[in-house]
Amino acid sequence: MSALDRALRYLGLSSDGDRPAMRLPRPPEAREGALLGARLAFRGEVTGEGDFHIAGRFEGDITVTGRVVVAEGAEVDANISGLAIVIGGTVRGNLSASTRVEILPTGVLTGTLKTGSFAAADGASVKGEVWVEPAATRAGGADRKA
Repeated sequence: MSALDRALRYLGLSSDGDRPAMRLPRPPEAREGALLGARLAFRGEVTGEGDFHIAGRFEGDITVTGRVVVAEGAEVDANISGLAIVIGGTVRGNLSASTRVEILPTGVLTGTLKTGSFAAADGASVKGEVWVEPAATRAGGADRKA
């Protein structure tokens, strides 16, 4: 038996005839969504189901079924589409949220946004077009005849 085999056996990581090999624990199930860390930069396209949290730098397009959260200090140059969008950092691009867009006190938005509900905290900066059309209005408008 080699020194490596003895060390693995001592740690319980090898199998001998009587003892099964110890298995490393599986990582916990990932939450639905993804996180771009503060020290990371990404250029490209993100699509899929779940939430997307950005703490670093992102450039491209984001289309998700969940929430998009831009953390304080994050920089985003992107067109964003999702269920809801929360901005605490700087975003340049066009936004579309089916339920709500919220700009936090540290948030800066330059671009066009279309949403069902909009809120901007004191201190937030918004430059561009804002289109707010509640879901009830959109549904009712489709049923009305001209």
